[in-house]
Amino acid sequence: MALALMVFVLVALGFGRPRAITEGRWVFGMGVWFSLGVLSLILIAALWVGERILPHGPALEVRAHARQWAWSFSHPGAEGPVTSEGVLHIPAGRPVDVLITSTDVIHSFWVPQLGGKMDAIPGRENRLRLEAARPGTYEGLCAEFCGLEHAAMRFEVIAHDPAQWPPVSPEGPRP
Repeated sequence: MALALMVFVLVALGFGRPRAITEGRWVFGMGVWFSLGVLSLILIAALWVGERILPHGPALEVRAHARQWAWSFSHPGAEGPVTSEGVLHIPAGRPVDVLITSTDVIHSFWVPQLGGKMDAIPGRENRLRLEAARPGTYEGLCAEFCGLEHAAMRFEVIAHDPAQWPPVSPEGPRP
């Protein structure tokens, strides 16, 4: 985008014969109207992208709780909430809102293959929407330096086949 703007300005300078154009035309034409047009296009693009990343519609809610140096998760189960250490269970092909909290310091919940990264802040609950397109295991990690054992603060997200959701135990889906 910046390169296209630079080329446009250089072409305008090259073909416009700057001495033949009045100061008012340069100020209002290039300084105001051109800048206003470019900023409007950038605003429209930002609003479009921002709207696409906002959560819309119903989603399953799961909880992720960070502490030095581990993650604990809970999700709805067939017989009530199911908790697990280091493994988050979600259904594949369905939006999931992860409610992220922390006990001690700022951590960061990140599953690169599923996109999105959100900080876990003590005293605050942040929401991140994920959706795994197909069943599988996805690696997650804390992306915020949180102390000496930060590198070991990893977890897994297991996306289950929708027919096997919800799992009845932390070990995985029902038979």
